[in-house]
Amino acid sequence: MAGIPDMFQIDAGSSIAAVLKQAPLNPLENRILLMHALQLTRIQLITQDERTIDAQQAQQLSALFQRRLLGEPIAYIVGQREFYGLQFEVTPDVLIPRPETELLVDLALQHLPAADNQNTLSVLDLGTGSGAIAVAIAHSRPDLKLTALDLSAAALAVAGRNAARLLIPGQTPLQLLQSNWYSALADQRFDVIVANPPYIVAGDSHLTQGDLRFEPQDALTDHADGLSALRSIIDGAGRHLKVGGWLLMEHGYDQAAAVRALLQARRFEAVQSWQDIAAIERVSGGRCSRQGALS
Repeated sequence: MAGIPDMFQIDAGSSIAAVLKQAPLNPLENRILLMHALQLTRIQLITQDERTIDAQQAQQLSALFQRRLLGEPIAYIVGQREFYGLQFEVTPDVLIPRPETELLVDLALQHLPAADNQNTLSVLDLGTGSGAIAVAIAHSRPDLKLTALDLSAAALAVAGRNAARLLIPGQTPLQLLQSNWYSALADQRFDVIVANPPYIVAGDSHLTQGDLRFEPQDALTDHADGLSALRSIIDGAGRHLKVGGWLLMEHGYDQAAAVRALLQARRFEAVQSWQDIAAIERVSGGRCSRQGALS
């Protein structure tokens, strides 16, 4: 059938070195799939390169390579992705954590007020998905109180497993709530609110290309102008930020000016944007004024 790549077949009895030489993906992806299937570390893959692959392993590896050749993201195939120095479980129920989103974690940690022995500092993560942002923050600052929300019960299950595996036993737990943005929060207020909401415009061609084809569409696009989720977050933030608290949001490569305008319209102070590792304005935010951002 046109458009479907030929099957890459691994023969039983092949050595690891032979498979690496013949495999059709880029060298990094070839190594990742071999390490995953054979349960080897990178060092073991190098030092055991003459090891032969049995029939069951050959069949499993052939299937894994075919999934990748058909476009399925490596992270979903192996079930994990590194983010902020931690290995997170990922499934097709959640977005794959990306390096540029680490900026949001850095900024949240930078904008927390000084530690207060009288009060526990608190952070809210909206649309947590795999929990990568919330867990990375909590791992760096185990003294914080973290709350993470998502509308998807399946995503919250993934986030819960990541929190249980990666967070330090005995620290303030990560509270996970199923919620449409702020709806489950009552009158809770936070020192910092972070969000990586759906911001791709409906119909954008990127949604049908590459890894995005396999990721949950509701976590990628707002099915509108790309700003509707960001508007909802900004409009409701004033009711859930402490005085002087910060709202920090990831957005699209061309949305920084529009997001700053939305923040300014709600009377946030110190409104600004920050560049990611590719020098793209990727996160914008502002501080809740003493009068409170308009709700």
